Amino acid sequence: MQTSKSMTGGQALAESLVRHGVRDLFMIPGIQLDWAVDALRQRSNEVRLYIPRHEQTTTYMADGYYRVSGKVGAAMVVPGPGALNAGAGLSTAYASNSKVLFIAGQIHSTGLGRGCGLLHEIKDQTGFVRGLTKWNHLVTSSADVAPAFDAAFAQLASGRPRPVGIEVPHDYLSSAVPAEVVATSPVNEPEPAALDAGLLDRAAALLNAAKLPVIYVGGGIFASDATGHLQHLAEKIGAPVVMSDNGRGALSDRHPLAMNALAGRAVFQHADVVLVVGSRFVDALTPTASWTASGIRYIHINIDPDDLGPPRTPEVAIAADAARVLPELADRLAKRQALSVADCKRIKDWAQAQIDAVQPQAAYVAALRESMAEDAIFVNELTQVGYLARIAFPVYEPRTYIGPGYQGTLGYGFPVALGAAVASEGRRVVSITGDGGFGWNLQELATAQRYRLPITLVVFNDGHYGNVRAIQKREFGAEVAVELANPDFELLAKAFGVAYAHADNPAALCAALKEANTNAGPVLIEVKIGVVPSPWHLLRLQPMKGMSGPAAPANPLDEVLR
Repeated sequence: MQTSKSMTGGQALAESLVRHGVRDLFMIPGIQLDWAVDALRQRSNEVRLYIPRHEQTTTYMADGYYRVSGKVGAAMVVPGPGALNAGAGLSTAYASNSKVLFIAGQIHSTGLGRGCGLLHEIKDQTGFVRGLTKWNHLVTSSADVAPAFDAAFAQLASGRPRPVGIEVPHDYLSSAVPAEVVATSPVNEPEPAALDAGLLDRAAALLNAAKLPVIYVGGGIFASDATGHLQHLAEKIGAPVVMSDNGRGALSDRHPLAMNALAGRAVFQHADVVLVVGSRFVDALTPTASWTASGIRYIHINIDPDDLGPPRTPEVAIAADAARVLPELADRLAKRQALSVADCKRIKDWAQAQIDAVQPQAAYVAALRESMAEDAIFVNELTQVGYLARIAFPVYEPRTYIGPGYQGTLGYGFPVALGAAVASEGRRVVSITGDGGFGWNLQELATAQRYRLPITLVVFNDGHYGNVRAIQKREFGAEVAVELANPDFELLAKAFGVAYAHADNPAALCAALKEANTNAGPVLIEVKIGVVPSPWHLLRLQPMKGMSGPAAPANPLDEVLR
């Protein structure tokens, strides 16, 4: 019980969230969290609670919240099945380098590890949380609640962005803790080590001597808030910037030097030095580098030393924050124009012509872009239109494009978009999905409507797990277990009170999207499509094995740089 000189562990939890700047919490209540939830009720003017319809969505929303705002996304669930349900979103946040604070209840502290069969008990919840976070802690007493949160936020503020986890046995939430214990001081992040001037000099020498230097950038550029430094360096030497799926928006696609992965194939074929910034630079299915052709000397900049070793082969490896390294490196570079604006345009046109040949997906992607404001947020999914959108959807501002990361979690898009909409400050969020992936979380239409979130959900409905079906047909000449029994999506939207529209071609989709922009709340747009051609031969620097398509036109740089 709380006294005049103490507070409960639950109140210490709420106080810790407020003290560390958490203003939005995605959670589902339950008996092991009761004392924390009531404490949050008492702080309702300081922390807003968002309650989705499935624990999975709490961590997905926290992920989307961080990816749009750059602020820590926080999620809280009950132990056992609650934590397990939240694992899908937590794994996506881990793969996407998102700062997510995951709070899980725990069984009574005296029952831990004893296998008593207590409500929501699982054998090793702590091990499960450890596997999906970069740091985790099982609270040891009510007095340990506040220090645990201080340590968690210190971890979130340092090193590579990834989720952290805190587990709190429910008896520690209800028991008293002296109030002075709660008022702890946050752990100060240690000063980063000085940059190695020798490594910077070697990197600069390689870039200055290169005939065609190329920059390859991943999602780490956003965590470093270093997009401005990237642009300055690229413009100083006139080097093309190839953006990975996670790096889309690092440079506006309107910039002459900005290139998607398909255009990147053309410049990589002639590059002699590549600067890799904030990217794992690893193939999607095999532990090999993203580009395996010989003849290129690599410079890697990454805050995580684990991403500098094999299968990568950097000649210069700098383990540091890109925001610190890029300005220092740029100062050492000689000003020049390594690739002319005209040649950059030829490459981008070469890539766009191949994209435009994949129909109707390319036309649907163009309709999406045409109907969206430049600062609107696009959440891509694992669906037939979404695959092509990885390279075909133009991105004009940082943190306005969200992809699934290497986890590739089907159905992640809509719940992540909900969190993005909370963080968007009124900007429209457009989430695309297939009918298969939408089935994972279609109940979250209730969440979109309850909080009147500014989200347009486009469901491309082909009645199947379309990509699995295509692979089966290509590999085996037959299909199995891919047909879907879908609801009537118009009636589904109506049941939740969500506005609905349908479209049967790209022009109609564009019109429906523009109409949806006038609605303050959620809108569901259904697009019925049939079998469509595969775009996989165009994706990534090197297409995945077995993904063949029409022969590419001649590389436009072959004549220029022969």
